[in-house]
Amino acid sequence: MNHPLITEKHRQWIEKVKEFANNEVKPLAKELDVNEKFSNELTRRMGQLGLFGMYLPEVYGGSYTDYFSLVLVVEELAKIDSSQAATLASQNSLGIGPIYYFGNEEQKKKYLPGLTTGERLWAFGLTESTAGSDSRGTQSHAELIDGNWHINGSKMFISNASSELSVGATLQVVTGINSKGEKELSTILVDRSTPGYFSEKLQGKMMWRATDTARMRFEKCVVPEKNLLGEPGKGSHIMLQTLDSGRLTIAAMGLGLAEGAFELAMKYAKGREQFGKPIIKFQSTSFKLADMATKIEAARNLLYHAVWLKDHDFPFGKESAMAKLYCSEIAREVADECVQIHGAYGLFNEYDAERFYRDQRLLQIGEGTSEILRVVISRHIGC
Repeated sequence: MNHPLITEKHRQWIEKVKEFANNEVKPLAKELDVNEKFSNELTRRMGQLGLFGMYLPEVYGGSYTDYFSLVLVVEELAKIDSSQAATLASQNSLGIGPIYYFGNEEQKKKYLPGLTTGERLWAFGLTESTAGSDSRGTQSHAELIDGNWHINGSKMFISNASSELSVGATLQVVTGINSKGEKELSTILVDRSTPGYFSEKLQGKMMWRATDTARMRFEKCVVPEKNLLGEPGKGSHIMLQTLDSGRLTIAAMGLGLAEGAFELAMKYAKGREQFGKPIIKFQSTSFKLADMATKIEAARNLLYHAVWLKDHDFPFGKESAMAKLYCSEIAREVADECVQIHGAYGLFNEYDAERFYRDQRLLQIGEGTSEILRVVISRHIGC
């Protein structure tokens, strides 16, 4: 891949992940999808390759790369399988990110080194049955009693929360009512070994069937006061900052999926013959591919610009929302045309086009729906 922002070090990461994706992930992707099986082994391999906590300093177990490196490897992995890309993206942005950016030194040293190995996963408990796009609908609560937080509540659709590798979660909970009569939202670190911590794997998903998605429940969980992440009442701030960065990796998944679907469509169009010639020679097909390539290039430049802003300490919230919105929409359009080019074959799981079409659907929902992202963008531009 040639792009002015991609350095030789970036290319080394890309090549490492490309080899892993093609040689180790691709042979298993269909089987894992059909069986809705989360792979501990592939997750451990990602840890061995240094893909978790890439942007962390070495003292915390990271490789101290830029965030762009993470975006590039998520993109590369999503070209082959969105499930493994989602595990990678979630662990880095939602699991590791909040602890690194908002944790104190004691918390960082306690948790981060173990979360970079691939042997431990950490979840981010935000969504509830009453709290999706409206995070202030959070009902899970924690009360500080004699130096301990007493936590009760539930979470829904939480990534990396129920496999044997999952060791805990950062929870957004209500910790009080402020002077304006509004909920005081805070974030608390809760280890899975805490009595009253329950998680259950969710099955029957349309997409990302090889990821670990869970329902969580907390009944009289008691953790030390020092497990508070950041300041009391700053939960919304931590959540929003986390999502700004996380949207870049979701955008990378959209871009990578679109690239993978485009490659599938190109390969099929070159090999499929109708009326005595490959269908790629028909203008109706070649124009589809031309439009797909153009959309992918536009999405790539939008995303890479947003990541450049983050890596150079410029405000990037607006651009992150734009990149996530556009890349997820392009993933939908490109995956749809990929199926169309495959014709009826694209509707069966014998061809990867069918899996790509299903996997893209969550991208317009997770970490900010397309509708909410338009609200975010409109506020940034002064509407």
